Amino acid sequence: MPTPPVDPHITKRVAELRAALHHHNHRYYVLDDPEISDAEYDALMQELIRLETDYPQLASPDSPTARVGAPPLAKFETVKHAVSMLSLENGFNEADIKVFDERVRRLTGRKTVLYTAEPKLDGVAVGLVYEGGRLVTAATRGDGVTGEVITANVKTVPAVPLVLLDAHGQRTPQFLEVRGEIFLEREGFKKLNTERLEEGLPLFANPRNAAAGSLRQLDSRITARRPLRIYVYGVGSTQNLNVASHGDLLQSLKQLGFRINPLTRSAITVEEVLDFHGELEGKRHALAYEIDGMVIKVDRLSDQLQLGNTSRSPRWAMAYKFPAIQATTTVDAIEVQVGRTGKLTPVAHLKPVRVGGVTVSRATLHNEDEVRKKDVRVGDHVLVQRAGDVIPEVVKVIDTKRSGAEKPFEMPKHCPVCGSSVVREEGAAATRCINANCPAQIKERIKHFAAKGAFDIDGLGDKLVEQMVEKKVLNSFADIFTLDQQVVEGLERMGRKSACNLIDGIGGSKQISFQRFLYALGIGHVGEHVAKILAEHFAGLDNISKATREELETITGVGPIVAASVVNFFSRTENQEMLQQLLKNGVVVRYETRGHRTPLAGMSFVLTGALTGMTRRQAQELIEAAGGRVGSTVSRNTDVVVAGNSPGSKLQRARELGVAVIDEAELRRLIG
Repeated sequence: MPTPPVDPHITKRVAELRAALHHHNHRYYVLDDPEISDAEYDALMQELIRLETDYPQLASPDSPTARVGAPPLAKFETVKHAVSMLSLENGFNEADIKVFDERVRRLTGRKTVLYTAEPKLDGVAVGLVYEGGRLVTAATRGDGVTGEVITANVKTVPAVPLVLLDAHGQRTPQFLEVRGEIFLEREGFKKLNTERLEEGLPLFANPRNAAAGSLRQLDSRITARRPLRIYVYGVGSTQNLNVASHGDLLQSLKQLGFRINPLTRSAITVEEVLDFHGELEGKRHALAYEIDGMVIKVDRLSDQLQLGNTSRSPRWAMAYKFPAIQATTTVDAIEVQVGRTGKLTPVAHLKPVRVGGVTVSRATLHNEDEVRKKDVRVGDHVLVQRAGDVIPEVVKVIDTKRSGAEKPFEMPKHCPVCGSSVVREEGAAATRCINANCPAQIKERIKHFAAKGAFDIDGLGDKLVEQMVEKKVLNSFADIFTLDQQVVEGLERMGRKSACNLIDGIGGSKQISFQRFLYALGIGHVGEHVAKILAEHFAGLDNISKATREELETITGVGPIVAASVVNFFSRTENQEMLQQLLKNGVVVRYETRGHRTPLAGMSFVLTGALTGMTRRQAQELIEAAGGRVGSTVSRNTDVVVAGNSPGSKLQRARELGVAVIDEAELRRLIG
């Protein structure tokens, strides 16, 4: 029986919905500049799903509904790439890159060669084939010649265009094979592993493994639930893209709707390439995703063609790698440390190993549950990783290397420092020492009190604090402001000059903003952000001391846990006595006058580059004290970008959006 015709109005509405959803996907996932709310987007998607369900004859393989996944496959098919997906030659130092540049100049006969450089993402390389402007095939790299067809899975990645955009008058290529890297951002990876831990599933060792595992699901509906991202970096084969340089090629791909890494730099010299590598290495841990180096490509496409390829890699490109941030080693012992809140934290003592250019000998195990779930034992071979300057962590145990002599970990029943009983509250992961006078807690509380973001006392370092607590020179925060210079001079590794500098540093720290004061107190769950919220809401210590849980919970950004912690802190007699002693010893807390019109009131700022007369933290505090807000990304809602030295991609983004750009001197003038 023939299928009845569909009402033309329905057909038109389906086409409208698909066009709108393609447009809004591009705005949200590629341009990071949405035009509608999530609720409005969901309403459009649900309407399209309903219409396609009611009228299956209108189904289309490039419909936005493909984002939710398709029924499971029996197995993956394979496909031969139109142009082989070759691997890259690796370089590990400046000398390697200079040799590469010399070879390129010799083979091209050019005195100077310009390059395109971009972050090297630690993800999964894919090839995306478009015919007539529509995605028809997506494949893994495979062996470079033949890959697995993962089209249904790749369609679920929001930033992959299912239909190419109209490139502002440029004719859409009839055939286009785009190369890109699919990856997970750090937060998405962390969330995914947390979910797997709760479900008792094996953990992914790193974001790359997680991305690869996500793309090789036979059921693409599982892939659709994974927060995969993509940046495209080139083409394998194409028609009608008339460009002369790699930089121009990337801009053409961007116009067609692809997501290009905003950190990419084109038409730069080899010296600028080396400088950019240093800049990328410095910011790698601040990025939302992991990178393991940079990729350098000859910019002129005619030169790429002339240079050609070896059997394994292109002669016109090279990867300039960073030091590894993961390594394997063995657990020599597991020690339990006590923090400022009494929390007991297991720490693995490792056979020293180089990770990310640093020798690592310790790694956090977080808490008892984490040790149990990962089953870390003394004597185990483990994979460790280091992200930024934080203490490294154990990713997983390599249980295939177990001998049977490994010793399981047991959380102690008494504090390893003071011998007091330890407790674990019902429903909590942390085990705590209940002795508030435990020397370990006192040391950590004083370290926090004196740290940057709090009182920032110059000269009062961790080793000195530990020595002062052990010798009973310091027993609380308040004791800091009554230190005797002669007593300090008598301590180990302290002389007259060091003692004098410390006393001067303490004196200079006595005046402090209410926000920093609250943070310095070390109230449970009150970090710098919550301290700022509380300082803006309450006029002074008396007000917050008398606040009830109900009152605190009405404040945006303060939940029940924070409210209970604040009330508990200020209700304790010993804490009230300590606060009074701080004020008696000369601490002066500065309060902002509420309702006062500040010069930057309501303005949104973004900081980029290195400032010369102040740190980024100091600049942020100045802006916020003057009523402004400081964000991390540039958008249409940003009012001003403050640009220092080597400002990077945020400056370019500001210019693209027409956001005002000022320097440090102009910022000072605005603040007055």
